[in-house]
Amino acid sequence: MALITRILFSILLVLGAASAGLPLHLLDSLAPGSRLGISIRSVKQNKPVLEVNAGDYFTPASTLKTLTTASAVSLLPIQYEPQTHLFLEGSLSGKTFSGDLRIRGEGDPNISGRYYPHALYMLEVMADSMKAFGIDTLQGKIVMDTSYFRGARKPPQWNTRHFNSWYAAEISPLSFNDNCVLIKLKPGEKAGDTALITLEPDVPYVQIKNQLLTSEGKRRKWIYEADPDKAVFSFSGEIGVGVDSASLVLPVRNPAAYFQAAFQKVLADKGITYLPNASIPRGILIKSFSFSAAPLLSILDEINQRSQNLHAEILFRNLGQIIENEGSAAGGVRAEKRFLDLAGISDSNFQRVDGSGLSDLNKVKPGSVSELLAFMARSPQKNFYIESFASPMIGTGSKRMTALKAPGQTRFKTGFINEAHGLAGYVYTLTGDTLTVALYLNDTGKNPDAKCRAFLDTVWTTIVDDMNNDYGSLLEMKRLWLDARYITDFDARTAHFSKEFLGRPYLLGPLGEGEFGGKPLVYTDSFDCVTYMEHVLAMAYAVHEDSLFNQLQQLRYTGGEIDYLTRKHYFVEDWMRDARFSKMVPMEGDTTIVRELPKKQFFAKAGLTYEKDNPKTEIRYLPYEKVLKWAKQPWEKPAQVYGIAFVGKSEAIDVTHTAFLILEPGKKPLMRHASSLQNKVADQLFDSYLESRKGKTPGVVFFEFVKPVL
Repeated sequence: MALITRILFSILLVLGAASAGLPLHLLDSLAPGSRLGISIRSVKQNKPVLEVNAGDYFTPASTLKTLTTASAVSLLPIQYEPQTHLFLEGSLSGKTFSGDLRIRGEGDPNISGRYYPHALYMLEVMADSMKAFGIDTLQGKIVMDTSYFRGARKPPQWNTRHFNSWYAAEISPLSFNDNCVLIKLKPGEKAGDTALITLEPDVPYVQIKNQLLTSEGKRRKWIYEADPDKAVFSFSGEIGVGVDSASLVLPVRNPAAYFQAAFQKVLADKGITYLPNASIPRGILIKSFSFSAAPLLSILDEINQRSQNLHAEILFRNLGQIIENEGSAAGGVRAEKRFLDLAGISDSNFQRVDGSGLSDLNKVKPGSVSELLAFMARSPQKNFYIESFASPMIGTGSKRMTALKAPGQTRFKTGFINEAHGLAGYVYTLTGDTLTVALYLNDTGKNPDAKCRAFLDTVWTTIVDDMNNDYGSLLEMKRLWLDARYITDFDARTAHFSKEFLGRPYLLGPLGEGEFGGKPLVYTDSFDCVTYMEHVLAMAYAVHEDSLFNQLQQLRYTGGEIDYLTRKHYFVEDWMRDARFSKMVPMEGDTTIVRELPKKQFFAKAGLTYEKDNPKTEIRYLPYEKVLKWAKQPWEKPAQVYGIAFVGKSEAIDVTHTAFLILEPGKKPLMRHASSLQNKVADQLFDSYLESRKGKTPGVVFFEFVKPVL
């Protein structure tokens, strides 16, 4: 079945639908009034495989960050590191510098404790550089140069209610501690005492008006107000003596001033005296220092895995400055247009006003998002880009899709703002393709956000699980292969792997073409006689654990092309005709018969057309009585593994059963097979099995496995 059909069935099942016309109607019962957008694209085929409203505009929320980061990793050097510069512009007399210390920010978002012992660490490095230059006194001015960016620190397109939240911190090319402060609350010793409020980092720039009182019990009735323009927070209400502590992160107004206050604190801590004097003129440049807290790849992780808005907005403006010589939102938009032109995607399909997706004025088309992701999957920077995304238990995916059977097979970017949910990213398939997926649920109204997220997660999980049907079996095969990689002899490998599955349950026809609701492409929980042989041989032939899946499909399908029509249904006619893997073993006294196998009728029952004539198949076998006599004799040659197949009595089939024959010197042949009679993979003496099947088979086909050239 085609990939598009399989995925569509997945979506329909999630929606509880039975036909392609129902999903959007059923959505009303799940999230009334909502709009659903879906675009799934095959990277290998370079075309969409499923689209629902893929050409409509949707609010992307934080999935817009996929465009910001794709543009950055494509247009900027992969070694790019945003800089902060210190310029000493004046004169040095002894250990006293007179003039301007100009601090120029060029959009480094990581001057914080994210990668360092504490938030002030990078500022201490800057101060230490000045001390190493011989300065212990600075008189004049500290000038905060924010000219690298243009535009408002508070984007006017953002809803004003966001500005009191950490995720909407003001934007500046000079940023410190994510332009936020951690405020810790603790009750006083007894009821009626003023509560204790502390700051991390403790920078004098941030002011607290504390009217928060301690009360009895464990009451948490505090409220706070943030001044819209100053770094002043007012707390009132009650905190119970039984409350151990509480904390919240709040944005600090005017980030450059916050940066300067923190830097002046560090200067004092390092023993550098600062004497402000506005009358001292700016002089010539006598020394400069440059610092970078983290490179582009670390910034990508913060944006795509943890959805850090400030990082996204700063990178967005950095792009504008570097590519378009304008460090603004408008410059970022123009820089992204250059990327979209490079990707062959219309810029009009992405209507954007910021780099983080926080504004509901941003609009995208799901089809264009999946196309962008597919372009990046073919990019030289694909690994850097894709691995920066979240996944189950990582980043914003830490609590999402944690029950996935194959969590390593997907990467995604989450998104949420008021009435808009999104997921965009990648699904790796067991067949070796990569799917790019863009899912949107907009206009959700009063539908619970948790229910909307669960809906998208369920759709995504269904796609991942369906595209990786029984990934656990492949992992088991990889583990077994790695455990036996020291065994180099092919017969020994075949004997070893065949033994690993002894006792595994028998199940007729456990494999299929991986279609949704059907049978998987790899499955080790149970076997029939042919699939048991195929899995064992796949492990014996595989040259690497990552080649196991493809090796299995080469054994099962003509040319490895996964389709019911190309599956090797007839063992002698199809399976044994592949000279890469097996060849007949002439046996003394054997004979040959010819049977016309009814392939046309066989495929017609499945609604398919077999274009060729029914094949006339030669079956060379050792008659029953002769093979029974042979089976009673001990093997006299070096250890080897044969394959055997039992000729069917019906003229419409070639063989009815197949097995491994384990041949060891001095021992009678041992038959190892997935037995329908014993209902498991089992060992039994070959002659004993033959005696139990007297009158049920004309004889046995012998074949050996072609040994790979190492």
